[in-house]
Amino acid sequence: MRDKRWLVLLPVIFITYSLAYLDRANYSFGAAAGMAEDLAISPNASSLLGALFFLGYFFFQVPGALYAQNHSVRRLIFAGLIGWGALATAMGLLSDITHLYAARFALGVVESAVLPALLILLARWFTRAERARVSSILILGNPVTLIWMSVLSGYLANALGWRLMFILEGLPAILWAFVWWKLVADRPSESTLLSPAQQTTLTATLAEEQRGIPPVPNLRAALTSPRAVALSLQYFCWSAGLYGFVLWLPSILRNYGSGLVAVGWLSAAPYAVAALVMVAVSALSDRILKRKIAIWPPLLLGAFCFVASWWVGGSNFWLSFALLVAAGGCMYAPYGPFFAWLSETFPRNVAGGATALINSMGALGSFAGTYVVKFLNDWNGSPDVSYLTMAGALALSAVITACLAEKVSASPAA
Repeated sequence: MRDKRWLVLLPVIFITYSLAYLDRANYSFGAAAGMAEDLAISPNASSLLGALFFLGYFFFQVPGALYAQNHSVRRLIFAGLIGWGALATAMGLLSDITHLYAARFALGVVESAVLPALLILLARWFTRAERARVSSILILGNPVTLIWMSVLSGYLANALGWRLMFILEGLPAILWAFVWWKLVADRPSESTLLSPAQQTTLTATLAEEQRGIPPVPNLRAALTSPRAVALSLQYFCWSAGLYGFVLWLPSILRNYGSGLVAVGWLSAAPYAVAALVMVAVSALSDRILKRKIAIWPPLLLGAFCFVASWWVGGSNFWLSFALLVAAGGCMYAPYGPFFAWLSETFPRNVAGGATALINSMGALGSFAGTYVVKFLNDWNGSPDVSYLTMAGALALSAVITACLAEKVSASPAA
């Protein structure tokens, strides 16, 4: 059972999320490669273009997740792959700023339910003892994509220009949609990956795990519970720090005088470290079946690394960069345990909507981090203040996590 789920289904899910992340994050390389100069885009407009994705992502996430939970993850992601591939390609064809705003916002709308939908799918196919690792492998689509995207985008933008970079990186999602449709089923009972006996065993295990989660009568009760509110605020702060880093790292490195190819290689380093750390932290969390202790210490350490990088400043580029690499690894490390924690906090009838709410607040934090970091960089003429802002957001996220109980109490509002 393990081999077919882990060797067929999980790689398909990983590649799907990787393509989604490629088409949202490569804007940073377009901006660093001269898009703003070619289209006479002001610094404020460039900040808004980078951040608009997250507004679309925020507003439409819960409806998309509810469709995935109540109807079909498979159909939703198939349509999404074609939609976001087309919109990402369009970024290389448009010249009017209004059309670019619309395309960037629409890209967020189309991708809004991708992560909650894929987490819903994983919860139907994998047990609690596997969930931090499979969630981590899913989220590895983020840093692993940024590794090869940083290098590839640097070369493409340098050799072919930012327009062809967007076009060539948008088309694969459209082609992958048909691979997704052929290989993925919504539930084990609808797939040939497992034998009938294996399907029965998996279904019974998952049902037994659900009995250990206090019931929540409806989605409204889940979304208004203090725990959901606290987790939403925690993820908002975490995402503000993370995406301020992700979206503007190439521009920050470019300010040091690095060429596009060098920026590509340097930008890949934090995500290579992040991929290794994520796997290790998730494996440990699954081994001890504890989630909270795998979340807040890395976030707090990431905040410290940001402050230390700011403290070193321009006096030692390589030490400052090494601390940024460490901060990147720390910010990504808790993802697997965090999303496993969500699936073990909310019962199946509300898990999709609750995860979508928390993830949508992360999108709002990502919008804030993306816009604020760019604004501060332009206002101050250097990334110094941005480092402290991202560090403060991560530290607050760590404190909120540390204050929450490991397990939800018998009362769903506790």
